[in-house]
Amino acid sequence: QVQLVESGGGLVQAGGSLRLSCAASGRTFSIYTMGWFRQAPGKEREFVATIRGTDSGTTYADSVKGRFAISRDNAKYTVYLQMNSLKPEDTAVYYCAAKGGLTFAYYTRDYEYDYWGQGTQVTVSS
Repeated sequence: QVQLVESGGGLVQAGGSLRLSCAASGRTFSIYTMGWFRQAPGKEREFVATIRGTDSGTTYADSVKGRFAISRDNAKYTVYLQMNSLKPEDTAVYYCAAKGGLTFAYYTRDYEYDYWGQGTQVTVSS
């Protein structure tokens, strides 16, 4: 069982930056694929970014490519999402997710993940 706790959300003006953190329990964190998803009011949850446990390879949704960066610190059991040049359309609840097992695949669908955090609100004002 893995527990995930997100932090770092808040209110920021358009063009600003935030860094989200997701702290995980469990000594096997280093082999998990970690992902960030978001859900805006009235919309379905959507993929944002993912990082593999095997080689820390990353992939991003087109909407955030070049603005967001996902990273991980296995020693701290933590994954980060650095968000720059934020736009009002980035406003959403952001969720951290974990998928067990070593893999070289990229997982971008929420049903592929095994564990979820409770979410953290990000609001970008115009």
